[in-house]
Amino acid sequence: MAPATARGSAGSLNRLGQLGQLVRPVARALPWRAVGGGAAAGLLLAALPRLTSSDPDPWMTLLLLRGAALAFALGLTFLLDDPARHVTATVPTRRMVRTALRTALVAPPAALWWTAAVLLIPAEVRPPVGDITLEAAAATVVALAASALATRLTPEPEPGQRVAIALLATSMAATLFIPQSWGLLTTPKDKNWAPGHDRWTLILLSATLLWAVCGPEPLKRHRGLLRIRRARPEPTGG
Repeated sequence: MAPATARGSAGSLNRLGQLGQLVRPVARALPWRAVGGGAAAGLLLAALPRLTSSDPDPWMTLLLLRGAALAFALGLTFLLDDPARHVTATVPTRRMVRTALRTALVAPPAALWWTAAVLLIPAEVRPPVGDITLEAAAATVVALAASALATRLTPEPEPGQRVAIALLATSMAATLFIPQSWGLLTTPKDKNWAPGHDRWTLILLSATLLWAVCGPEPLKRHRGLLRIRRARPEPTGG
């Protein structure tokens, strides 16, 4: 094996080892109560058609499933909350890596949760699974992107509550003011259902891009670290 290849392999293994060491502390720092609260509220909403009626209404069922997706998304707005943010900002692992690790730890439970929520809906009134999953994915990524944006633009260690309130208010306003012709909140039998999900795809892609852009450390932090490094006195010989 060439020396350069060996060094590259050793560096990759070292980075994987460092990432593995982060898993446990990151998992402990996750706001599981907030995420779990959103998940529990969402499952309760999804179960209501089975609990309250033997002949559930398709429109109400679709509304409740959308509400379940929103409830879980609201819980995810707390994902980046970190009371020790100003301490962990000095660790060598980049914030984008820590954020990706938090997301990776939540992703499997989130997938299981959504599967359970969909299966709670009676099959005879269940909306097209692919389309409603697209809506849920868009809501989830919008919540994560909003949380990442708040973390990037503000020094607040726990912006989740404000982001959740803003997301809830935006969602309520959207139900009132978004034109029906956009098809974002229509029923499967509506002619605007398919075009509406093209717009849901655009929302998902835009939110993903925003999320990626907000991943790096804030510029102010980089400038502050640069000033600190420049201000350090040069070591003198003994």
